[in-house]
Amino acid sequence: MKVRFLLDENQSPRLKTAIIRLIPSADVLRVGDSTAPALSTPDMDLLRYLELTRRALITADRTTIPTHLEAHRTAGGLHWGIFWVRPRMPIGRLTESLQIIWEASEADDWINQENWIPF
Repeated sequence: MKVRFLLDENQSPRLKTAIIRLIPSADVLRVGDSTAPALSTPDMDLLRYLELTRRALITADRTTIPTHLEAHRTAGGLHWGIFWVRPRMPIGRLTESLQIIWEASEADDWINQENWIPF
């Protein structure tokens, strides 16, 4: 199964547009989309959603997600990849990194993996 992405609400809506342009067949949602968690969804609920839907999270949230991620793991939860976006990352470069992830790997390659992007 290909990697499926969920963009945290702290990511620009333009990122989703850029990904779809570069990788038309990619499955990408952004928090706040009609079929994704609502804006301001608590982190623990977001982590459960990611686990159930087998989506990797693209986020720059280094303030609250790490603590909730540890609690999620302690409760026996897993995740399908967390990609921490480096500060001031241009959308083009970020999109290219996600394209590499999408083309060169499968979803289960990222189970419980956390990485900074770009690598």
